[in-house]
Amino acid sequence: MKAYITAVAHYVPPDVYDNHWFSTFLDTSDEWIRERTGIRERRFLREGATSDMIVPAAREVLAQRAMQPSDIDCIIVCTVTPDQFFPSTAANVQRKLGATNAWGFDLNAACSGFVYGLWVAAKLIEAGGARNVLLCGADKMSSIINFEDRTTCVLFGDGAGVVLLEPGDDEAYGVQDAIIRMDGEGGQYLYMPAGGSLRPPSYETVANKEHYVFQDGQTVFKAAVVGMAEVSAEIMERNGLSAETVAWLVPHQANLRIIDATARRMGLSKDKVMVNIDRYGNTTAATIPICLSELYQAGKLHRGDNIILASFGAGYTWGSLWLRWAIERTQV
Repeated sequence: MKAYITAVAHYVPPDVYDNHWFSTFLDTSDEWIRERTGIRERRFLREGATSDMIVPAAREVLAQRAMQPSDIDCIIVCTVTPDQFFPSTAANVQRKLGATNAWGFDLNAACSGFVYGLWVAAKLIEAGGARNVLLCGADKMSSIINFEDRTTCVLFGDGAGVVLLEPGDDEAYGVQDAIIRMDGEGGQYLYMPAGGSLRPPSYETVANKEHYVFQDGQTVFKAAVVGMAEVSAEIMERNGLSAETVAWLVPHQANLRIIDATARRMGLSKDKVMVNIDRYGNTTAATIPICLSELYQAGKLHRGDNIILASFGAGYTWGSLWLRWAIERTQV
């Protein structure tokens, strides 16, 4: 038995903020941002929380399968921007959906959250612990970025992607393999200084702007280029996959140069790489499921396609997952 993705959807806020918007209050420009990141616009959620982006995507997923919320028996929310520390965002999603039979939890692996979560959900299904798992990758990054810091605030956006996983008998399809890694020594280069038990909120932490993302950009960039590329090549080699047999690379959308480096290491042409960073920026745990949803909606995914997911994020966390698509191509 394997875990199949049987439905996928996404939600991004309607309000678009292009690079010129930042230049009205920061020393930056459209050219400067595009050259370094590949981003030209992103979306910010004006009102509401992370769960408010998940719920509409989750409802669409259920509609695709003609299922009721009560059919879901597990909800996993991958995020670094929970609605609050507790209860979990998964609990909030369960309540808002009316998924009364579901248990669930939040998973924090930063930008690698969805890859981590997909592997966890697949193993849960394979072990018989759940049948219908609602896996959500979502972040409201606008709530934790410092809009006075041009090196970080231009990078991120808000959004959510949701997939439904169900068991399938044909082991040729579904989640096939993953390589998941972590190096806690990298935590010092990408983190939020305050807000947890180490440095609880105080007048001092607020005044010092310690409740925002801190990133040593060059150090993280160098580690991500190597880490994401190497693990993606490794999963291909381990499973006898080649550039010819891989239909899509769906990478985390943090930086276009990191994506290009990963594709080159895998020997893939650009027409096999899903890129939407130019329109959404880095939505952290939401980037990969949003990419999958857009590919599916465009009718570009075929049953049996070999798809490689790749990520790198704070922790450091990184990984790659091989998925063989199980849904018949949508008609567009």
